[in-house]
Amino acid sequence: MADPNSRTAILAAIGGNSVVTVAKAVAFFMTGSGSMLSEAIHSLADVMNQVLLYLGVVKADRKADDEHQYGYGRERFIWALMSAVGIFFLGCGVTVYHGITGLLHPHELQAVGWAYGVLTLAFVVEAFVLVIAAKSLYALKGDAPFFEYLRTKADPAAVAVLLEDAVACIGVLIAFVCIGLSQWTGDPRWDAVGSLLVGALLGIVAIWLMARNRELLMGRAIPKDAQDIIKSIVSERPSVSRIVNFKSEIIDTQTYDVLIGLRFNGEELAKNNEARLKEAWEKGLADYDSFRSFASEYADQLMSAISAEIDAIESEVRAAVPEVKHIDIEPEVG
Repeated sequence: MADPNSRTAILAAIGGNSVVTVAKAVAFFMTGSGSMLSEAIHSLADVMNQVLLYLGVVKADRKADDEHQYGYGRERFIWALMSAVGIFFLGCGVTVYHGITGLLHPHELQAVGWAYGVLTLAFVVEAFVLVIAAKSLYALKGDAPFFEYLRTKADPAAVAVLLEDAVACIGVLIAFVCIGLSQWTGDPRWDAVGSLLVGALLGIVAIWLMARNRELLMGRAIPKDAQDIIKSIVSERPSVSRIVNFKSEIIDTQTYDVLIGLRFNGEELAKNNEARLKEAWEKGLADYDSFRSFASEYADQLMSAISAEIDAIESEVRAAVPEVKHIDIEPEVG
């Protein structure tokens, strides 16, 4: 289930960017600024993409059923990937196209006061939303360094909102500077340069988000620190001789699946039944039927000992790494 902080961040971003989109569109019609049009397109793309992100979060929270027995957690990655593609084509593509057009066919700006006023409003709103997104993610990072958490563990939907809001703030500053340069120098091509810079920023963010969600959709292994913790817990058990096989996969940001193949220490497991073994040895086994009965009973006791050990390992692993919701431990022989 998605953390409530992630939902809050996405909803705040949708609301804030909706207001900013309208304001920037009005400023574009008043000024004719290419940077303002780029900013309006940028904010509109943000709203549409954040709606996709929220839809992904809602769909991913559905409970597991017979058709999807591990749940729907990965659906958030699908919608986040769609959002990243939208940022690339709608945000980056259209903005860069408009910037190139502005360089080839520059035109004078009008009523630039509207642009400055709207950009100031936009920066305040975008910065407020950015703070909400950053706080929501910072509250979840635990002991991990913040940027490492964003790169490896954080919900891609919340990271996308954070990056989009960060780029939005930077984009407003770029537009402000480029419109100012156009006004100061009398050269409207500076305004087109602003469009190109904003488009480049959006492209970088989109490519990073596409790569991140692609990794998760393909079934990326759980973080290295989580792997090390699990391996350490298992290796320190006296009943375990060694780890033969270890595989892991991220189902969603709060759900890990782990498969461990173990070679158990038979001598250690036998200690649980040492009294029974000693009794059988001291009394002796009168005939084959007695031996067969003892062997059957001992096999049952040994299986119970292995089962209890597996349960203990699973409980310890889940306590240390709460994201491990699914764990399979397979005894190995040979």
